[in-house]
Amino acid sequence: MIASPDLTEIPNLTWTRSRHFRVAPFPVTAVTGQDWVAIAKSLGKGRVTLLSLWGETDAVCMALHDAASRQVAVARLTAMNGAFPSAALHHVPAQRLERAVADLYGLVPEGAMDARPWLDHGRWDMAHPLGSAAPHPRQEPYVFLPVEGESLHQVPVGPVHAGIIEPGHFRFTAQGETVVRLEERLGYVHKGIDRLMQGADIGRGALLAGRTSGDSTVAYAFAFAQAAEAALGAEVPERAFWLRGLMAELERIANHLGDIGAICNDAAFAMMLAQTSILRENVLRAAAAAFGHRFMRDRIVPGGVTADLDSEGEAQIRALIDDIRDRFPRLVSFYDNTASLLDRTVNTGRVGPDLVRRFGTGGFVGRASGRNFDARRDLRYAPYNALSFDVPVREDGDVNGRVWVRIHEVEQSCSLITQLLNTIPRGPVLDPLSPAGEQCEGLGIVEGFRGDILVWLSIAADGTIRRCHMRDPSWFQWPLLEAAIEGNIIADFPLCNKSFNCSYSGHDL
Repeated sequence: MIASPDLTEIPNLTWTRSRHFRVAPFPVTAVTGQDWVAIAKSLGKGRVTLLSLWGETDAVCMALHDAASRQVAVARLTAMNGAFPSAALHHVPAQRLERAVADLYGLVPEGAMDARPWLDHGRWDMAHPLGSAAPHPRQEPYVFLPVEGESLHQVPVGPVHAGIIEPGHFRFTAQGETVVRLEERLGYVHKGIDRLMQGADIGRGALLAGRTSGDSTVAYAFAFAQAAEAALGAEVPERAFWLRGLMAELERIANHLGDIGAICNDAAFAMMLAQTSILRENVLRAAAAAFGHRFMRDRIVPGGVTADLDSEGEAQIRALIDDIRDRFPRLVSFYDNTASLLDRTVNTGRVGPDLVRRFGTGGFVGRASGRNFDARRDLRYAPYNALSFDVPVREDGDVNGRVWVRIHEVEQSCSLITQLLNTIPRGPVLDPLSPAGEQCEGLGIVEGFRGDILVWLSIAADGTIRRCHMRDPSWFQWPLLEAAIEGNIIADFPLCNKSFNCSYSGHDL
């Protein structure tokens, strides 16, 4: 373990920068309430980045990232009398995570500025189901934050939307057509994954992880496998890492192509949606041919992968990449030379660089606003530690910027897939994990198409899951959508929303 010399203002945490976080058990630092507050203040000053905050039966934990040293640490605070100091009091991005902890565990963030429920809509059979569960009391109607000013009116949208889309409520306060404030209310697709994970074996946990957010099944399974392998100190066949990388990049391309087309469609340029949908369908068909499933679900498991790549599958993927390289540049040219389209996307839904850095926002949302972070490069997990690629970063931070980051990421993913196919080693693809015989913990962080996905896994001595916390990148992107729409017209919200494409299911858990 390497102590970070740049973090003198916070407690002496144990920082880790090791290959795939392969340490067993993961080094968790027990901290005091005073230490917890010091960490929160350091987060507020931008010294370190909050990766996640989650609850346990009688404790709360924070995962932190130090960008300068590319190290990660986890702090654990035992709750005193069911309470802990609010980190959100000093670092606002922790606020919704704290509210989720309060809903699930009944642990109270003392001093919190917002004590409203987040995931609990008053429809559960019991309150605090993962903590001191009790019959659910009558819950008062949810009160949205007040907005003061002249000539203001509110427009409620959702939670049920037109078309096939997950539910979420958006409360607009507008002056005429201009949005003054947007406040979101999520949690409608809470599935109880935290509770389903408790007591499950590792195999069952992998299945659940891969179903957290359907469009990121590969990335979630990858991160869960990382966490399990780290906790158990497992070695994974080298070929399996290359296959995981192939699946992850195919998933990334498919989603980016779908998003680019959908954004253009929301700006009334349906031709782009039609063309990118064809390419996306070709990606899914190639994935099915190569790995036996269009979305490659359940192909990544702790210890390796369950599907190998044969020569026919490799040929299908190579043909796919050749086709994308031939057709995609022409679509990009259409986008870049359609003035009516750019009139809708340029300077619309802008998010400033200070805000994305403050929230530690990952993925195309963060990179379009100048945050130069990509877990594949900055945390150097296999197979990306053996590959060459660029991380596209822009400063404009608008819908157009988020489109262009996606465009460049498609290009980089094509390059990565070619490198993976050219260098994939031979050998086995799966080495089943052996139980540790004692409680152990592990951390997994993977760059999904939206951004970095975190999985924290605590395994009991009998090999079952004691606690599994999964943090979708959307936790730190949804709040910025509220900022992005301010000053824009309500009619541009679908365009802004699609340019973010946050996950409801991955957030609501």
